[in-house]
Amino acid sequence: MFFITPGIGIDLVSITRIERIYRRYPHRFLNKIFSDPEKEDFKQRNGTPASLAARFAAKEAVLKALGCGIGPAALHEVEIIAPRGHQPRVRLHGAALEIARRQKITAVALSMTHEPPFACAAAIISAALPGIVKQTSGKNNF
Repeated sequence: MFFITPGIGIDLVSITRIERIYRRYPHRFLNKIFSDPEKEDFKQRNGTPASLAARFAAKEAVLKALGCGIGPAALHEVEIIAPRGHQPRVRLHGAALEIARRQKITAVALSMTHEPPFACAAAIISAALPGIVKQTSGKNNF
């Protein structure tokens, strides 16, 4: 199979900045940025500000890799699935999913890290060369 890498995104955020926003507006912050499964995962894990910051950075990195940034797609449309001990995965919804479909995206590789005072994430998207590989029409897991 032949693939191209149409986009790479990276984001670096201050853990303190994310913590300050979360402490001031906890419900509004979570509801605006995170999907329901992400919020549930955060609560079950007793998530830390560092983990919130890493997921925030991951969402921004994915949107940058898609070439749209925040605006055409919302942060909560990029769902980060990060089971302990496994590589994080991405599930797209709404406008983010439509952008990925238009670009024939077949995979998103994601890496997240945090070491105070920063959290960082990098995303690389892959797309099939036209006519070589077909993307599954209902696919939103990458």
